[in-house]
Amino acid sequence: MGETDRTKWDTRYSEKTPSEEPSPWLLRWFELADECILPKAGRVLDIAGGGGRNGIWFAKRGFDVTVVDISPIGLEIAEKRAKEAGVTITTRILDLENEPLPEGPWDVILQIHYFDRGLFEKYPELLAVPGLLFVEHPTRTNLVRHAKPGAHYLLEDGELPELCPNFVIVSYGEGWNEAGKHEARIVARRVDYL
Repeated sequence: MGETDRTKWDTRYSEKTPSEEPSPWLLRWFELADECILPKAGRVLDIAGGGGRNGIWFAKRGFDVTVVDISPIGLEIAEKRAKEAGVTITTRILDLENEPLPEGPWDVILQIHYFDRGLFEKYPELLAVPGLLFVEHPTRTNLVRHAKPGAHYLLEDGELPELCPNFVIVSYGEGWNEAGKHEARIVARRVDYL
């Protein structure tokens, strides 16, 4: 990532306020999931969480949330929103391609609309047993309707489960979402017998 990406995201957050609404998929998943699967409390790591929309949603439910992002401006927005919501989150400026992720164990890791294949190798070590990994990201089919993000930043169709070999897949799907983007979405659980 580096300084170029930091500047790009700082500019983007300065010019356009990021959404405050959590991922609709994440909300639906929690509404429909079996009660025994749902985490009740614990530590949440929000990868490239920007303005904090998903992390703050967890913090409102009593989770201890850390949001990491390369953009100080994005994290300032997240801190302000958390304060306005009456919750506390921890933020950390982090270049995800060049710096290590915060140490676990984490009960939940969120990776929503950020993609780095290398991170998937690190998640089993960072997640507690039976921690949950939530990933939502566009696939190559998205290029049929949208020029961005470019192919370099997209999952291959059907690739996401292959990136989680050390997990039990709780939920997986691909398709066009309510915003007209083709995305893959997975919830995967860390177990100790793999």
